[in-house]
Amino acid sequence: MLKFPTEKDFLDHINPALREMTPYAVVGGQVAEVKLNQNENPNDIPNDLKLDILNTFYKEEWNRYPNLFPQEAIESFANHIGVPKECVMGGNGSNELIYTIFLATLWRGAKVLIPTPNFSLYEKVAGILQAEILKVGMTDELDYDVESILEEAERSRPNLITLTTPNNPTGKSLKFEDTLRIVEESNAIVLIDEAYIEFSRQKSALSLIYDYGNVVILRTFSKAFAAAGLRVGFAISNPDLIAELLKPKIPFASSRLAEITTVKLIERYDLIQSQVNSILEERARMEILLKEIPNTKVFETDANFFVIRVSDPKQVFQLLQSRNILVRDVSSYPMMTGCLRVGIGKKEENERLLNALAEIMPSFSK
Repeated sequence: MLKFPTEKDFLDHINPALREMTPYAVVGGQVAEVKLNQNENPNDIPNDLKLDILNTFYKEEWNRYPNLFPQEAIESFANHIGVPKECVMGGNGSNELIYTIFLATLWRGAKVLIPTPNFSLYEKVAGILQAEILKVGMTDELDYDVESILEEAERSRPNLITLTTPNNPTGKSLKFEDTLRIVEESNAIVLIDEAYIEFSRQKSALSLIYDYGNVVILRTFSKAFAAAGLRVGFAISNPDLIAELLKPKIPFASSRLAEITTVKLIERYDLIQSQVNSILEERARMEILLKEIPNTKVFETDANFFVIRVSDPKQVFQLLQSRNILVRDVSSYPMMTGCLRVGIGKKEENERLLNALAEIMPSFSK
């Protein structure tokens, strides 16, 4: 049996900010017959399009590095959203870009305002950089508390404010007018994460990059574009700010396969839009049916998932898991006591979830 050193002297050389942290984990795993725990598009990329992508990639020289930065994907995406290519930075998923943006804007003692609950990676990366984290809670209905955000921004003068809209894990969006107020009235760089924008009733904040120098928009191909396994993300801002954000950017981080896929998916955006429309139809149907399930509070959503509140989320999670249905227990998040996050799957998957909850929930109290 292999033996390893038992002494932990190496800990003296590890960033102290990591001492209390744990690696990111997906509770319950990532495999189930009905997988509704990671907010993915339930529809895979069609086989004919996969073959087209793979045939193109097959002709590449695999012994060569990819582009320093994924310029072909950047140009394709910039054209898709209608901005100059100089306004776009591409990355290995939006998670890599969060690291990049935080590296560019935060350091020990710098301040970042993070409304909570929110995407957990923000707080983790800020903690690694030993930034001062300012938290502003949501309302009881899990909406953004815009006045409190503005008050904290005025009082603390943070370097960075993060806004995820629609928000994960709550599913709520900021109104465009409220986003504009925060951008206008704060003296911070405002990172607006639009990972779920394709599902939102609110319009994108994209137009703000032309009038305000402190706006950065994040987009991903992991949700609506059904490419979570390829890791594709983009940051959009004015060219001068993008030039600064590129300085800590890891070179060669985006693979040619991901870049080719990006271009091909944008060429077939009609397919993506059709899938989004199907998910939105299921969202409307599920909202009605979820509200009929006893002992369950259903929060309004603007994303491709629901948040439901139950009296015993851990037991409900386990009972669903025993039926091979995987959801996300978010009850440990601030202000989300009792909550589960439930992705919108294919119709037959959603039916299994709804039927399971209808069986499970009558035995629980509110």
